[in-house]
Amino acid sequence: MSRPSAPVHTHARGLLEEHAHGGYERLLRAAQTLPAIRVAVAHPCHVEALKAVIVARDEGLIVPVLVGPRARIDVLAAQGGIDLAGIERVDTEHSHASADAAVLLARQGKVAAVMKGSLHTDELLHAVLDRDNGLRTARRLSHAFLMDVPRYPRPLLITDAAVNIAPTLAEKADILQNAIDLMRKLGYEAPRVAILSAVETVNPAIPSTIEAAALCKMVDRGQISGGIVDGPLAFDNAVSEEAARIKGIASPVAGRADVLLVPDLEAGNMLYKQLVYLADADAAGVVLGARVPIILTSRADSLRIHLASCALAVVLAALPAEPTT
Repeated sequence: MSRPSAPVHTHARGLLEEHAHGGYERLLRAAQTLPAIRVAVAHPCHVEALKAVIVARDEGLIVPVLVGPRARIDVLAAQGGIDLAGIERVDTEHSHASADAAVLLARQGKVAAVMKGSLHTDELLHAVLDRDNGLRTARRLSHAFLMDVPRYPRPLLITDAAVNIAPTLAEKADILQNAIDLMRKLGYEAPRVAILSAVETVNPAIPSTIEAAALCKMVDRGQISGGIVDGPLAFDNAVSEEAARIKGIASPVAGRADVLLVPDLEAGNMLYKQLVYLADADAAGVVLGARVPIILTSRADSLRIHLASCALAVVLAALPAEPTT
């Protein structure tokens, strides 16, 4: 069933367009065409987390199921003036139990996504990755930040800056396919992917350049599909057409990348935080490759980022599930 034609997301649209040049608007449009999804919110034991959940519900993006210590959540709601009437609840004793219960709801098909509340990311992912009771699929889990960067003319996806520490070539192939699948769901017919390294030429002394070349050949052979991929590319010529022109790089990706595949978690984490803290960028985050989308947000995230992250999950929930292991 499609959403009603009434502008139910007027407030959300204003929030998402408020920053930079409205780089999340494509994401919002994609989410608006889909029904709201049921989301298990794991351990929302912080006032700001509860407020973000309520706004996402009121904007028609999610139908929350609050999974956590009921008495503690009630106290927080009272402190924040938050009305939880009518919201489904699952009472748990502590954060570990909240993570397990939220994952179980997804495993049983009772929710279409899981959202991190105020527990640690490691706690939630431990439950997600449990071999017997988790949400694993045949695809490697990876994290993606959809960035809204004021000086970049379109949303920019960075992967993986939060889950895979030092991914192998095979793991990078999954990370790349996860990212391409997400961007295609957001309306990019053939997203342009730059595989980043320190240089734009293959250098045997720099392993990431060799892996970049191998990934490009995997794309050529159809092992990875749906995107236009080039690498290795240095960051400057991945995002700046002028830098690519000066260096004489002829590429359908150089200067116009939609996706940046980083060499490892350290590089990705530093890159996204530099964009956030030095370039005033926003970063909406989601874990890809599980049976359902995993929404990872921080208590420090703005309401705009919470809404964008929920919209990402709404779009991802429309993707067919990967075969389970």
